[in-house]
Amino acid sequence: MFTESSIEANNKQQFYNQLATQLHYLITGEANAIANLSNASSLLNVYLQDINWVGFYLWSEADNELILGPFQGKPACIRIPAGKGVCGSAVASRRTMVVEDVHAFPGHIACDPASRSEIVVPIVVQDKLIGVLDIDSPRVGRFDEEDAAGLEQVMEVLCKHTQF
Repeated sequence: MFTESSIEANNKQQFYNQLATQLHYLITGEANAIANLSNASSLLNVYLQDINWVGFYLWSEADNELILGPFQGKPACIRIPAGKGVCGSAVASRRTMVVEDVHAFPGHIACDPASRSEIVVPIVVQDKLIGVLDIDSPRVGRFDEEDAAGLEQVMEVLCKHTQF
């Protein structure tokens, strides 16, 4: 049986379906972005295994960069320019990026030297870039396309309930 922390699931798809449902119930009725991003990062931190950082960077159109938002983990880089590192590259492409080994990624920004793999999901609402979900792992190859699809589903729930 597939398990991530205490959610019981037979596979990753079921796990992410349950995680999305939990987020739905957690934030239904609350539209504040900071509150919902904070609870989303906490929920992901509790249930995802083999991660050492999870959080959000919010897009600043005026500065043309991402700025640190709610997160769980060690202190992090505060500003990331568009096109720089995994987060900035995800912003530039507006595509989810799964990086098997961050040390092999050109221009990787090392906020925590223990991080070995990373997944970044852009958050876009009505074609407007809001920011990114960023998750790091100390294990090479921690994330795959199933994680990408599942986390995109979780972000859809977040966006449905949040005023950005």
